Amino acid sequence: MGTALQKLLFVCSRNQWRSPTAEAVFRGWPGVSARSAGTSPNARRTVSAADLRWADVVFVMEGKHRDRLRATFGRLVQHKPLHVLDIPDEYKFMDPELVEILEAQVPPLLDDGDA
Repeated sequence: MGTALQKLLFVCSRNQWRSPTAEAVFRGWPGVSARSAGTSPNARRTVSAADLRWADVVFVMEGKHRDRLRATFGRLVQHKPLHVLDIPDEYKFMDPELVEILEAQVPPLLDDGDA
């Protein structure tokens, strides 16, 4: 008991469809705290150094998001688990197919602790 929440940060480009869907899906999971942000200056919520410091694990939707995070926040993401989910920008918010992909790909990458 008393296990700390695992803090997950989901990143896409504009923080409009993919990362907010991931945040919504995993926010309700036991033992998980979730946030989302985007790499674009036009994102609804642009990723910040504080977000990256907060996160235990970072999930990006595409390789370009990982590259952008590394270019902008190199030292902050250097030793942090950063997973590329390879989810193209072709889904709307809470698209059932997107939810299914997230639920299949993300849990195996989480640190189960004592599962």
